[in-house]
Amino acid sequence: MNNIIEIPKTQVVMAFVATCIEATARLLNVSYKDVYQRMKKVGIIEHYIIPHYEALHSESRENLAEGMVECLNNWEEEK
Repeated sequence: MNNIIEIPKTQVVMAFVATCIEATARLLNVSYKDVYQRMKKVGIIEHYIIPHYEALHSESRENLAEGMVECLNNWEEEK
């Protein structure tokens, strides 16, 4: 009766990436597709969100989204 389903960490991290994208899109009032493309273009997903999952996932959604916006803007300025 108490079946516990274990989800691979890769899937958990990818769900977190989706949460980061969606929360950022909501804060910016743009589509998640736009945010995904912007993040992909500067490499935030693979070079920031995934490697820092452990630290980032403990943040509130509000703080996470605000941090993602700041990070995205900074990375875009550098490119």
